[in-house]
Amino acid sequence: MNKIVSIQNIANHVGEQVTIQGWLYAKTGKGKIQFLQVRDGTGAMQAVLFAPNLPPEVFEAGKRLTQESALRVQGTVKENERAPGVPGGYEIDAAHLEVVQIAAEYPITPKEHGVEFLLENRHLWIRSRLQWAILRIRATVMRACRDWLDSHGYVEMTTPILTPAAGEGTSTLFEVDYFGDTVYLAQTGQLYNEANIYSFGKVYCFGPTFRAEKSKTRRHMTEFWMLEPEMAYCDLDGLMEMEEQFVSYVVQRCLEERASELRVLERDTSMLEKVMPPFPRVSYDEAVERIEKIRAQTDDPDLKSLLEIEWGQDFGSPHETELTRQYDRPIFVYGFPTEAKAFYMEPWPKRPEVCKSVDMLAPEGYGEITGGSERISDPDLLLKRIHEENLPEKAFGWYLDLRRYGSVPHSGFGLGIERTVAWIAGIHHIRETNPFPRTLGRVYP
Repeated sequence: MNKIVSIQNIANHVGEQVTIQGWLYAKTGKGKIQFLQVRDGTGAMQAVLFAPNLPPEVFEAGKRLTQESALRVQGTVKENERAPGVPGGYEIDAAHLEVVQIAAEYPITPKEHGVEFLLENRHLWIRSRLQWAILRIRATVMRACRDWLDSHGYVEMTTPILTPAAGEGTSTLFEVDYFGDTVYLAQTGQLYNEANIYSFGKVYCFGPTFRAEKSKTRRHMTEFWMLEPEMAYCDLDGLMEMEEQFVSYVVQRCLEERASELRVLERDTSMLEKVMPPFPRVSYDEAVERIEKIRAQTDDPDLKSLLEIEWGQDFGSPHETELTRQYDRPIFVYGFPTEAKAFYMEPWPKRPEVCKSVDMLAPEGYGEITGGSERISDPDLLLKRIHEENLPEKAFGWYLDLRRYGSVPHSGFGLGIERTVAWIAGIHHIRETNPFPRTLGRVYP
């Protein structure tokens, strides 16, 4: 057998005899010629079966192939700028074909399918070219996140999935029986990372988190992946500076490494190319004023209704979308009302009704990408906030200890991988950004 090569590297083997192995994505042709679209997990390319150049049994084997049949193709790599595929522009002039398995009739065909059918068959849907491209971008986003943090002195830590207390709001907790006690699936690893910074200075955790939100929107899932950096001796300004550098790096890495996949998705990358520091900074107070001004100027009654807001409320999708229309890159909105955010956020000096919080909003209507804050460092103030939120003091005893033994100003944020991938890939719904999404009412497959 000739050497096996991956399709993503096929440009390095023009003129060589090679073998590709994978699955049949599609097939066309008639008479003495067949065009096989073969995918191998790294890309897709065309294999040409020309009857006069092949033993009759090999050509006939090609005719019997069904969608998703497993196969190996041997032949010579040639340049052909019209050849379809990812990256495209190359084809294999087949000399031999080995059929590994003839697939049964495949349920997902080129015809239009409903979303529920596709989700029910998610284990097969991920083979489609669009889903493949999205998930390849996801993998690059996750790797780029780690690369930037690792190269800037952050230490990756693991934090518990089962926790005794809420990290965000008590209304979105999944309860689990733990040998007779009630514990919860983690909403965040942040609180544990705050302990880790006193040992390592700068840390991050990366894993699944859970929110029992009864939300059927394109931005919500009940299980999603979140990256959470935390930094000692870091205030709100330092946090925003770090975030804009970090997110810009991740976006530029995707533009560089996943250009083919972005083309498959027909993503207009012009806005992504502008994602470079600095990002605009807008206070919550100013943001509310802007939203009220937009609402007053619009003649659209539906938009006018959606943009209703009172000071103290958190933003919804319509508010975030209208705010970001004015910019060509992500923006920071900082200084949210204390009542709209979590209990552990540092109050604004001389304005206890406002906290040192910040959300990064992506352009093009994708909304909140990160949410973070400077954390409360004073033990008495933290205890007061725990009582105000009616949280169990006993469950947070260890968390209060962090403020009793060498407390320092510190900050951190959480970045939702699925929302970030949806933005970079330019897709409407985040359910397509997770290999096996968990949404309200769906845990299969």
